[in-house]
Amino acid sequence: MKANIKQIVLYHIKKFDTHNPFELADYLNIEYLIGPLGSRCGCYMYLKRHRCIFLNENLSDTEMQLVMSHELGHAILHRKQNCYFIRNKTLLSVDKIEKEANSFAAELLIPDEELSEYIQMSYSIEQIARIYGYSKELIELKF
Repeated sequence: MKANIKQIVLYHIKKFDTHNPFELADYLNIEYLIGPLGSRCGCYMYLKRHRCIFLNENLSDTEMQLVMSHELGHAILHRKQNCYFIRNKTLLSVDKIEKEANSFAAELLIPDEELSEYIQMSYSIEQIARIYGYSKELIELKF
């Protein structure tokens, strides 16, 4: 499935000429709202034949991009399933659909060309994670 996810992400990037998850959602008519969600970072819901993403207003810019990409992965890969992103649980989840959404986010947010440059310069996974501001686990999904 990982190779398939990569192809799905590349298709959307090429078709809409963007890596920005918010722009992709707009192009795909996926609604998103930013507001108070308590302990949740975000969630995806399929409501009355509409795809909706809810994001916590307290997220940093980097977290917002990550959570939006993750939830967009659910909207595209798991259209009719409701899913919740909870910090410190979702990125480490062994649940198949959470791993797929994480892979979608990694493919969208971390272009292969940039990653190749860092690898050629002998950067470690930890260093690359710090550069992007994402967890080491997310970067490892690219390998």
